[in-house]
Amino acid sequence: MKIQEIKFKNQKKNYSILIGDNILKILPNKIRSLCPRTKKIALIFDRKVPNKFKKSIFKNLKKYELLSYDFEPSEKTKSFKTVEFLLNKLFSKNFNRSDLVIAIGGGITGDLAGFVASIFKRGLNFISIPTTLLSQVDAAVGGKTGVNSKYGKNLIGSFSQPKLVVSDTSFLKSLKKKEMVCGYAEILKHAVIKDKNFFKWLKSNTKYIFSHEKKKLIYAIKKSCKIKLLFVNKDVDEKNTRMILNFGHTFAHAIEVKNNYSKNITHGEAVLAGMILATKLSIIKKVCNKKVLKDLMEIYSKNNLNYTLDKYRNSNEINKLIPYLKNDKKNNDEKINFILLNKIGKTTAPNKYKISINELKKNIRQFTQY
Repeated sequence: MKIQEIKFKNQKKNYSILIGDNILKILPNKIRSLCPRTKKIALIFDRKVPNKFKKSIFKNLKKYELLSYDFEPSEKTKSFKTVEFLLNKLFSKNFNRSDLVIAIGGGITGDLAGFVASIFKRGLNFISIPTTLLSQVDAAVGGKTGVNSKYGKNLIGSFSQPKLVVSDTSFLKSLKKKEMVCGYAEILKHAVIKDKNFFKWLKSNTKYIFSHEKKKLIYAIKKSCKIKLLFVNKDVDEKNTRMILNFGHTFAHAIEVKNNYSKNITHGEAVLAGMILATKLSIIKKVCNKKVLKDLMEIYSKNNLNYTLDKYRNSNEINKLIPYLKNDKKNNDEKINFILLNKIGKTTAPNKYKISINELKKNIRQFTQY
């Protein structure tokens, strides 16, 4: 099957996202073309990446001086402490700005390695090889890098575009269903916020994504990346319209921080819960009708995703999220800045629905009606 290519273009940077099955062999040629002066490559591996892929990458890049580090990814290790450790590794091996960092792993690995590359000597070449569905459709697209702090997720970081993204779907065969669900949440979100026809396609084809049907999986990844890039290209630094990509994430990030980034609930599972909570708030604010919620819930029910909502059918549990909603990155005053849903394919504009804590508490009491 032909490699699918999507191009990111703006005034500051151009790069390609390549999507296909078993495509790692393209790496040497791409590096020679994009980073012709590179002599040293730092390979930052997610520890969960199977050995056969590591061996393949080492073999493909044997002509370079390689520094390899196996990273244990978690929201707790996505920290300044790890950043400092990796920077010191690069300094000790005398990397310079013409050399290269490659992240091979999920979103946490990519965010962390991308941040390290962006601040090392004010910018080192960076290539992302996302190995999870979540990172292939979301984290590796758009140039957001960063780490967590005790005050919340991804609050310290930079906007820094990679030289290349290589999304090889052969990595996904080793993922458990929970990890596929994690990535699927972002695919569904992209359809919900921008593309009614893609949403209809997902109604019929979601089961094939979970069963790793090659052509449909690649189609879903490509479609999802294109939607995200539509927003990113218009607003690279997330000052306005790119905030729409955070639909469902205001609640989702609060769920993650409240649970201390526990492995019991993945980012995608939190997003699935967050999208339903945001849709209920949209109905209460009278910007959305109940049929939209019914359409969304149909996908959840058909694909056994309802479990992500169980805890948040209770208004007391939702109220417990409020202290964590205050630190959301979209907030620019004391109110909480929500992206709400008008209909499938269209959201409200950023900064249009800023809700005070007291008002939100009153709204949450009505969530159980839906």
